[in-house]
Amino acid sequence: MNPDRISPWEWGVFGVIVVAMILVDLLAHRSKRGETKKAAYLWSAVWIAVGLAFGLFVWARHGSNNAQEYLGAYLIEKSLSLDNLFVFLVIFASLSVPENKQRRVLFWGIFGALVFRGLFIFLGLEAITRWHWVVYIFGAILLVAAWRVARRHPSEESMGNNKVVAWLEKCLPVTSEYEGKQFFKHVDGKWQATPLLIALIAIELSDVAFAIDSVPAALSVSHNLFIVYTSNVFAILGLRALYIALAKTVHELRYLHWGLAAVLAFAGLKMILSEWVHVAPLVSVAIIVTCIGISVGLSMRARKREATRKAVLSRDEQPRGGRRKEVHA
Repeated sequence: MNPDRISPWEWGVFGVIVVAMILVDLLAHRSKRGETKKAAYLWSAVWIAVGLAFGLFVWARHGSNNAQEYLGAYLIEKSLSLDNLFVFLVIFASLSVPENKQRRVLFWGIFGALVFRGLFIFLGLEAITRWHWVVYIFGAILLVAAWRVARRHPSEESMGNNKVVAWLEKCLPVTSEYEGKQFFKHVDGKWQATPLLIALIAIELSDVAFAIDSVPAALSVSHNLFIVYTSNVFAILGLRALYIALAKTVHELRYLHWGLAAVLAFAGLKMILSEWVHVAPLVSVAIIVTCIGISVGLSMRARKREATRKAVLSRDEQPRGGRRKEVHA
């Protein structure tokens, strides 16, 4: 697909869908009560359905090959966004942010991510277009990221406080008290940041760090601005609902980091070897799905095996044959 072939009205369709979905999401969550897990799963399914439906739009307009590139970039971003959930957990835990206030932080955090991702993708594509050797730098970045993710399980970060949060609390005047869902509070004639603002800034900075990995990974699938940006946007917009749905269970996916590392390594090798080895978009999709599917499947199997082992141990600890008879000397 030639970027010049993207009509303004296609960007308009994309913009209308995104704005409409955000408005629907806001109207659906005006209640002050926290969102239920069932509703979060439902909204996650809605966001995924919208993202995949836009892939059909790309297919109808630009053919199956471009649609496959869109799907590959979407799956990469969706997979790597799972890594963000661990960071969200740590940030909210470090600041003791109540669940009913987390949605506002996530909304504005994701909104900011859309702006930064667009900037990163544009700069990345410009760099690749002007200097081909940048591809090898991006590939190396992805391989380093794969090694880092494979060595350290993201859930281990929950054992301590987030370093970004600690740094922000030192740099900014912060109050430990909340002012409803506001980001600032007036204290003794001065404005001070509430923990919600610290959480928002920490999430934005963390997303910038994640973009250094995820944007090159998406660019390994396609060099088209429309495909890469739209796929990133639809993958990111469902993060809030996905976090609420998986916040209490994502740490149980003990082998997920291996799947994420494999996806990053594949993307890095694909970029480095792109001049000599061509990987079809559909093959990329299959590899991404396989890596994440196997890691999630092994995690669920280990979780089930551990639950069975605990049940057996609990049963064995119970006295057999009813109450034990007391033995008197």
